[in-house]
Amino acid sequence: MKVYLSVDMEGVTGLTDPEEMHADRRGYERGCELMTADANAAISGAFDAGAETVLVNDAHGSTKNLRIDLLDPRASLIRGPGKAQRMAQGLDGSFAAACFVGYHARAGVQNGVLNHTWMGKEIQNVELNGEPCGETRLVAACAGYHGVPVVLVTGDEAVGEEAREVLGDVETVAVKKGIDKFSAELLPPSVAQARIREAAARALGRIGDFTPYRVEAPYTLGVEWNSTAIAAAVALVPGVKQVGSRHTEFTTDDFSQIMALFGIFATIGGQVACGSGPYG
Repeated sequence: MKVYLSVDMEGVTGLTDPEEMHADRRGYERGCELMTADANAAISGAFDAGAETVLVNDAHGSTKNLRIDLLDPRASLIRGPGKAQRMAQGLDGSFAAACFVGYHARAGVQNGVLNHTWMGKEIQNVELNGEPCGETRLVAACAGYHGVPVVLVTGDEAVGEEAREVLGDVETVAVKKGIDKFSAELLPPSVAQARIREAAARALGRIGDFTPYRVEAPYTLGVEWNSTAIAAAVALVPGVKQVGSRHTEFTTDDFSQIMALFGIFATIGGQVACGSGPYG
């Protein structure tokens, strides 16, 4: 059994501060250790359930956050930028299941710790075929495109609710309960990671209960930006059309193009925002 882990950071045990998400900021190094420990808990659970191969994808920001020197040696790691499929890099139809570790609620979700969708401030909302779309729905749809079910989602309580709304009877672990976007009631790492390990083993032990999350083609990605300038800039990408002063849309039959486009969006949106200072 091959198992795929996509590991983000905002939903990792113990983390609530945006500073902890970025290199050279306060608490980042400890955040990377906690992120790796959550990943290891899921890896251990997968092997407890009989996994033969576990592939881990660092899916946060720079994608250079997980500590390879601390990673469970039974797993392998995809690390570094330039990944066309971003949060789903390496995922294909050869995997029996996918697990999402350290995920967070979509932009605008009340009490969602560090809630956002793909970009922290540049993107207001995302829709996939007209449905509200956070990163859980997005990456689950990519997994479903390859015929792979998502069996586990860990993060805060809000992302667990979002995951069950989208995926149904998926296993979830709430390692924290949001109070506001930047505050939460936290479980100690030893408790949270034990629950992650148990949930991963439990999910893979009943893998026959899960079906891939499938979105019918064609796939239309709608993005509401926080800036008219970003919307105009990303609309220069072939195939992307501007449908409002701050809205863009892109339609395709190939879901891999949706994942790749988000990488391009992040590059363009970040450049426009950072280059424009407070007006970005």
